[in-house]
Amino acid sequence: MKKTLTFSALGIAAAIALAGCAGNTGSAATNTMPGMGSGGMGMSSSAAPAAADHNAADIMFVQGMIPHHAQAVEMSDIMLKKEGLDVRITALATKIKAAQAPEIEQMTQWLNSWNEPAQMAGGHGMGDGMMDDDDLKKLDAAQGTDAAKLFLTGMIAHHGGAVMMAKAEISQGKNPDAISLSKAIVTSQEAEIQEMKTLLASL
Repeated sequence: MKKTLTFSALGIAAAIALAGCAGNTGSAATNTMPGMGSGGMGMSSSAAPAAADHNAADIMFVQGMIPHHAQAVEMSDIMLKKEGLDVRITALATKIKAAQAPEIEQMTQWLNSWNEPAQMAGGHGMGDGMMDDDDLKKLDAAQGTDAAKLFLTGMIAHHGGAVMMAKAEISQGKNPDAISLSKAIVTSQEAEIQEMKTLLASL
């Protein structure tokens, strides 16, 4: 009698597993659909679904883009403290800060949820268009048209680096939210690069 009950139980369990109907049995069903993301469906206490929601490219992108965005905000703050600037420069700096500051918070939350450190192991990568300390000091000291030209030249290169990083994430990343942000960065910053080039030519 015991053997009959055992086999019946095993048969039912196998049928449920094959049918993919294990609605409340945890990670086995969740892990069969990695493309769906978290979507509020994470009933399991296992860390596997969260880990499956991102890959190394996502981590590298977010860890690199946070300091990249932070410098864009810093550059914008430098300009917004200056007086007598072309109103178009002030408007651009305001727009860049308004867009990128919230994205820093968003990306920081992603790293926290992934249990990943805020900084990449080897520090921020090169070739991403970021200003060095001397460039920032020159921007801080400059005034008027000189400051505007330094800002535009620096931010064009800065945006170019961000677009490059975002395109790499689009092609190599896994996390849908990070990929969506990357696509938004490419669209908005490529448009701003053209805007800044036009502005620079008019000064």
